[in-house]
Amino acid sequence: CMVRVVNSLVERCFAVIELLANEAAAMRLGEIAEKLDLQKSAAHRMLNILSETGWVEQEPVTGFYKLTLRLAIFGQRFLSATHLTDVCQPALEQLAAESSELVRMAVVQGETLTWIAQVQGARNGLKYQPELVAKVRLANTANGKAYLSTLDQTDAIRIAIHDSADGPERSNIRVEEFMEELKLARNRGWAISNEEAEPGVVAIAAPITLGGVQTVGTVSVAGPRSRL
Repeated sequence: CMVRVVNSLVERCFAVIELLANEAAAMRLGEIAEKLDLQKSAAHRMLNILSETGWVEQEPVTGFYKLTLRLAIFGQRFLSATHLTDVCQPALEQLAAESSELVRMAVVQGETLTWIAQVQGARNGLKYQPELVAKVRLANTANGKAYLSTLDQTDAIRIAIHDSADGPERSNIRVEEFMEELKLARNRGWAISNEEAEPGVVAIAAPITLGGVQTVGTVSVAGPRSRL
């Protein structure tokens, strides 16, 4: 019984961390409780634990909660240890220089994508510089569609529907149209998002595969619609 209680507590704490990371903004106690389907008292208890251990902080003026930089620091340490960005950075910089647009790379984690690197290639004029978030929305981004196009069709639709229902940018997927879009992306080797993720922004992405079989990530070029 005690083990189940501890496990439940740990799962809820991680759920709070994941929510704050995905939202990438300070949130009210009531909003956190609502999104995680918790009583306010339970959410407050989780936030107190995370505050005491240095993962979450409360803004003194608004009382809103947000992540500290601790998670980002651990993430940077992990990426540095893997040398993944060191290997990919030259290729990203070259693509950014040739396209004169923003180039971003995401890696597959479970059934999601996580941004890990970006290079701004635009030197003059309008620059597309999106808000820095960790999780890639799958159904309406070029990176997400490029990744989904490499999966079994049934899995791709299941993952896309689940992802679209989770988070602030909820969207309804028209399954047949989406299947055709993924089929097209699969055949040509790249996917496009035409103002679907953000107004005025177009992005083109391609999957990164190992041996042409296993998809490990995606790379994209994105910029204002007037230039792409």
